[in-house]
Amino acid sequence: MDKRTEFESRMARHLDELKWLYCELYPEDGFSYLRGRLKARYQERRTSLKSLDLAREADPDWYKRNDMVGMMMYTDAFAGNLEGVQKHLDYLEECGVNYLHLMPLLDSPEGKSDGGYAVADFTKVREDLGTMEDLSRLADTCHKKGISICLDFVMNHTSEEHSWARRARAGEQEFEDRYFFFDSFEIPGKYEKTCPQVFPTTAPGNFTWLEDRKKYVMTTFYPYQWDLNYRNPMVFHDMVDNLLNLTNQGVDIIRIDAVPYIWKELGTSCRNLPQVHSIVRMMRMICEIVCPGVLLLGEVVMEPAKVAPYFGTVEKPECHMLYNVTTMATTWHTIATGDASLLKRQMDIVNSLPKDYVFLNYLRCHDDIGWGLDYDWLEPRGFREVPHKKYLNDFLTGCYPGSFAKGELYNADPASGDARLCGTTASLCGLEKAFEEGDVQAEEQAVRCIQMLHGYMLVQSGIPVIYSGDEIGQFNDNRYREDSRKAEDSRYLHRGSFRWDLEKLRKKEGSFQQKIFDAVRKMEKIRAEHPVFLSQAAVWTAETYENAVLCVNRAYGDEKLTALFNFGRNEHTAWISEEGQYRDLITGEVMGAESVRLPGYGMRWLLRQENISE
Repeated sequence: MDKRTEFESRMARHLDELKWLYCELYPEDGFSYLRGRLKARYQERRTSLKSLDLAREADPDWYKRNDMVGMMMYTDAFAGNLEGVQKHLDYLEECGVNYLHLMPLLDSPEGKSDGGYAVADFTKVREDLGTMEDLSRLADTCHKKGISICLDFVMNHTSEEHSWARRARAGEQEFEDRYFFFDSFEIPGKYEKTCPQVFPTTAPGNFTWLEDRKKYVMTTFYPYQWDLNYRNPMVFHDMVDNLLNLTNQGVDIIRIDAVPYIWKELGTSCRNLPQVHSIVRMMRMICEIVCPGVLLLGEVVMEPAKVAPYFGTVEKPECHMLYNVTTMATTWHTIATGDASLLKRQMDIVNSLPKDYVFLNYLRCHDDIGWGLDYDWLEPRGFREVPHKKYLNDFLTGCYPGSFAKGELYNADPASGDARLCGTTASLCGLEKAFEEGDVQAEEQAVRCIQMLHGYMLVQSGIPVIYSGDEIGQFNDNRYREDSRKAEDSRYLHRGSFRWDLEKLRKKEGSFQQKIFDAVRKMEKIRAEHPVFLSQAAVWTAETYENAVLCVNRAYGDEKLTALFNFGRNEHTAWISEEGQYRDLITGEVMGAESVRLPGYGMRWLLRQENISE
C-alpha cells in the first residue's frame, strides 16, 4: 500500500461522518480547505512516525497494557530544558517510565503565562526550554527507548499576546471574529447569568474590559487568556492545524486542555455542550486519518457522570483517555478522615464503566486539589459540605490538632470558606514534618503512607502517573515566595525543581528516598508481570467492616488478587473471609485471607495460590 492510498483509505473510512459533523457546525465550502490541510500535514509527517502509526494501528490496545507507567513534570524544573530532559532519560528508564507528560512548554508571556496555559505561539517552544527541533529530537530518542511523550494542547483560549489577539486588538475584524468581542455589557451580562465563574476570587467574571478598544472580550479563566470562538470555522481549521503540527514533532499523546469550555451558547452554562462532543469526535477522526498512532487525553475536571461522555461510544469514540479526577480528590479526603467509605463508592462507580475506558490515575498533579466530592452522599453520613471542606483544608495544611500534613491553600474564598489545596505527596503525608522534627517513628509512618498510596494507585485500572519528585519523597518547595512572578500562586509549592542532590540518596540503604523509590519500582514490576492488573480484569470492592480499610479485588484468567489498604494511622483488621491460600506479592509471605490485620497505613497485595504447600 503506497503512502497516498494509506491516507486516502483512512479519509474514505471517516469521510461521511467527518463531513456530516463539520457541516452541522460550519459552511460546507470550508470542508475542502480542511481536507487540504490534513493531507499537507500527513505528507509532512516523518517516515519514522508513519511507521509507528502503522504499528499502533495493528495493535490498537498498545496503551492499555499493565506495564504502562507515567510521569509528569515541568521541563525546567526537572532538567532545565529539553536537552536536559534528554540527558536524564536514563533516570526515567530506571523509574520504569514509558509515558512522559511534559507540562506546557510552548511560548507564553512571562508573568502572564498561567503556568504555560496562556499560549502566545502554538508553533514555538518557550525560548529558555529549547526549540521545536529539540522537541522532535527528544521524541525520536524517547521512541527508541519505548517512551511516549504527552504534551498539552490549550484549546479554549490564547494569550492576549498571541498574533491573533494582537491583530484583533489592532481592530482587524477577521481576527476579532476569532474571539468574543462586545461593544457593551448587554450580552456579556446575559452570559454571566448562567455561566459559572472559574476563579471567582482571583479572576472574577467571564469578561474583561479593554480600555484601549472600549470593548469587552470573553476571558473565562484569566483576563490575559482570551476565549476562542469555535463558531468561526477558521478557528477550528487553524487549531486543528496547530495540533497536527505538534503531532508531527513526534508527540504521542495530546492532552486537550479545558475541553468542556470550548463552545459558548447564551442561556447555558457554556460547559459540556453537544457541539463540544462534535468537535472532539472530529479531532479523533482527524488524528485517525493523519496520525493514527496519536492518542487524545481529555482534561475534564468533573464528576464521573460528566466525564464519561468524553469517551464517546464504541462506534463513535472521542477521547482515548481521561483523568480520574474525583478519585484523586477522594483519596486525600480519605487520608484526612481515615474513612474509606466514599473511596469505596467512588471505585464502584468507576469500575462499573466499560473496560474500554482508560483512566489516568494519580495522587496529585501540577494543579491544586479541589474538593469536588459527592456531598449528596456524604451529608446524610454526617459530612456537611462547608464545615467538612474547612476540616479537610485545616487538616492538610497542618492547622488541625494532631495533623501531620504541611500543605497550603490556593484560591481561598473568604466569603464561601471554600479553598483548594497544594502540596507534594510527601509533605501532605507527614514526611516533611517528621523529618524537620527528627521524629523517626513519624517518618516511618509517613513512608508507609506514601508507599500505601502508590500501591493503591497502581492497583487501579488504567495508567498510573507519578508526579516527578514523588518517587523520592520530595518536600514542598517554599522558595516560590521569593520569586515575585510566583509568590501569589501557591501551586508553585509543589512545582519546585527536582532535587538531583537528594535523588542520589535513593541508593543509600535506609534512607526514606530509597524506601520510597524501591517500593514504588517493585510494585510497578509486579504490576507489569501479572495479567490480573490488565484493564480488562474484573474489578470490584468488598466490605471490610472497618471504615479505615479498603478492599479491592481483581480477577483475570486464573489470577485473583485481593488488595487491602489501611487509610488509618492505627492498626486495623480487614474482616474479610476469602477461601484458599494467598501470597503477598509485595512481601512474599504466604497467608490466609481471613481477618487480615494491617498496621497503620499498611497494605497487602494478596494473590490467590493454587495447591501451594507451606
